Amino acid sequence: MSDTQTENRRFLKELSDGDSVEEVYLLAEKQLRANRNADLYLLATLRDKTGVMSGLMWNVIEQDMNYINTGDFVKIRGKVQSYQGSLQMILTRIEKVDESTVDPAEFQQSSTVETDKLLNDVREKLLGISHPGLRSVMECFLVDQTLMDTFAMSPAGIKAHHAYQGGLLEHVASMMEAATRISDLYEDLDLDLLLAGCFLHDLGKVKELSAETSLSYTDEGQLIGHMTIGVEILNEKIVEAERLSGEPLDPEVGLRLKHMIISHHGSYEFGSSRLPMTIEAIALHYIDNLDAKMHEFSRTIKDDPDGQSKWTPFIPRLDRKLYKGE
Repeated sequence: MSDTQTENRRFLKELSDGDSVEEVYLLAEKQLRANRNADLYLLATLRDKTGVMSGLMWNVIEQDMNYINTGDFVKIRGKVQSYQGSLQMILTRIEKVDESTVDPAEFQQSSTVETDKLLNDVREKLLGISHPGLRSVMECFLVDQTLMDTFAMSPAGIKAHHAYQGGLLEHVASMMEAATRISDLYEDLDLDLLLAGCFLHDLGKVKELSAETSLSYTDEGQLIGHMTIGVEILNEKIVEAERLSGEPLDPEVGLRLKHMIISHHGSYEFGSSRLPMTIEAIALHYIDNLDAKMHEFSRTIKDDPDGQSKWTPFIPRLDRKLYKGE
């Protein structure tokens, strides 16, 4: 895509109530629904690097919609309207475009923090671990270039917090910094274990999630989940570290690491197979939840396309609106 085309783009963040739009966006989600009269309509989630917006197209024919799918780049024609405090787009046309004609960078949200700096921060904290066996295991992760490259580019989620390329690294680096800062407040907290837990807790998302175009779950992610995948990767690295060092890892250290991975969601209803049962595990859970919620609130406020409203629209996953202020 030429610089002129990029400059002339109608980014979602720039749209206002009443704007007529003819532009290319990423189809992040596609749903066909029926109204009370059993007439089909399309509910689309459109995305570019500045945010997302819902698009509605009335009275569609199912066969016509089979040619567009989640992850496609689509050219739409429509008009922006305000509905219940939120901006949405009423579509009159939608068609797939050849992905070779667009610049993927215009449609992919990404971390605003420099990747090399974040990776260096994570590396320094892991190499600063004083426990020899635990540090050896962490070194086996750090020297796995393929794994670390994937880790640096992975999202941390699909729709909620850090849901963009590089989001997982940003999330982990922030958590490790928070863990370091609170460690002096709690003398019984083992910072070595907590730092390792921050790094490992979501590492399985390198295989659970895909971010090639739209964010989605892999088959492995759907069937197994990132906690089980994370434990599997950890087991491999423990075996590798023991082989290289010639020393077995303290079994209790391995158990504590695995427990942090499988309990970090904090409760059974949110996917943990065990409740946190160690000091480090409960600290990890709350640091994870705090960083995720703070990021989700901040990003939701910043990405709200309605710059005139002091409130965001109602957000079902948070069960509330967010106050943006003046």
